[in-house]
Amino acid sequence: MRRRALALALLAAACREGAPRASTGSADRPPVSVSSAAAQVATRAPAAAPAVAASRRTALVAAVERAAGAVVSINVTSTREAAPRSPWDYFFVPEGARVVQGYGTGFVIRPDGIVVTNQHVVANAQKVVVTLPDGTDLPAKVLGEDPLTDIAVLKLARHGLPTITPGRSTDLMIGEWVVAMGNPYAYLLGNAEPTVTVGVVSATSRNILPTGEQPGLYLDMIQTDAAINPGNSGGPLTNALGEVVGVNSSIFSNSGGSVGLGFAIPIERALRVADEIVKNGSVRRAWVGLDVEGAAAMRNWKSQGGVVVSAVTPEGPAARAGLQPGDVLVEANGRRLRNYLDWEAVKLDLHVGDAVELNVRGDGGTVRRRIVTGDLPTVTAAKVTVLEDLQLINVTPQVRAERGVRSERGALIFRISPQVSRATGLQEGDVIVGINRTAVRDAEQVEDLLNVRSGEVIRVYVERDGQITFTDLVFR
Repeated sequence: MRRRALALALLAAACREGAPRASTGSADRPPVSVSSAAAQVATRAPAAAPAVAASRRTALVAAVERAAGAVVSINVTSTREAAPRSPWDYFFVPEGARVVQGYGTGFVIRPDGIVVTNQHVVANAQKVVVTLPDGTDLPAKVLGEDPLTDIAVLKLARHGLPTITPGRSTDLMIGEWVVAMGNPYAYLLGNAEPTVTVGVVSATSRNILPTGEQPGLYLDMIQTDAAINPGNSGGPLTNALGEVVGVNSSIFSNSGGSVGLGFAIPIERALRVADEIVKNGSVRRAWVGLDVEGAAAMRNWKSQGGVVVSAVTPEGPAARAGLQPGDVLVEANGRRLRNYLDWEAVKLDLHVGDAVELNVRGDGGTVRRRIVTGDLPTVTAAKVTVLEDLQLINVTPQVRAERGVRSERGALIFRISPQVSRATGLQEGDVIVGINRTAVRDAEQVEDLLNVRSGEVIRVYVERDGQITFTDLVFR
């Protein structure tokens, strides 16, 4: 009992010694003031501070520091046709377009002011202003847009800008950390510094089915659960080293906000498209000269894999390689083709002149074929210019295959100025098949048929989206 009592006494003494004591004013121990206690804590803090600071400075913090200086905010002024909200608007709403403000994100890839963003961020832009992380506003010029890949390039009149460090999307690991940077909800947050969200790589090589609201092809996408919200479009997705591996572009959401299903364009594709835009102002598409069966055929070939060739353009690259309708493409450049979206992903990243090594399954078994890509037929076709701003090309079997034209003859509108398009109702891609009562055989004939007297009304018949329509023109 004495040993137990002694132990309890020692324990009590230890508790009293280590516990805070009230100020009693007793003679055996003077009261401890608050200031002196704080001073004791302050003297102990520096010993633990380095370890705490080291634990706070994670790889993700370093990644943000490495990339954030090159992330910019984008303010876009564009116009949209005013849509009537009620029958009364036809009487009281002025005709014409309305001014719309849009916002997005981009990042600097060259110190002389070359910025990459999404094409849908700057679509129909009349004015673009870029805000640097320090709050500086700079006017930007749109060097070029590529709706198919949803990439656009801007130019700033500024040199010596911080740039991103490109990484690789091809060696991403499912589950590794990634960082999304952007400008969500524009300037509602009060400054131009990028917002940072963190997640993991949820999946790679995601193919998103096209929709009516999505003209681009979102193929081989990086999926992440890092929050991507409105305004984040065009911002960088980085790995834990601060290297940019993708361009944040789209989300799946029922609410419009992030639900953990975000997608980024692989950085290799974005930089390739940007480089072509900087050099040429547009992207030079590679042509393979064959069509494959689309979504309707996916279920039929799911068990075996591969895509069925539905058509081969005469004298095209695929025809020269010996491919025929009915062949099944099972592998392209070492990539297994599960469905037509995998094939579209292969084509999307081809340069003109690139070779495509194919494994093809046919009646005689699986064989190897090699397609050497060429320029699109519409690019190499002879051009005829009429009305100064209307560029036409003849409809040929190759042009029909490229553009999906049903008419066997006519003149396809390759390029038209916005002014002439608004004045005439004609659009790029329309095929002029008749003028008044005369069927159009080729582009040269259009020039003759449009040589009319001032004030004369002519009716122009065109094929558009597989349907025949017309517009009436009055020349003055």
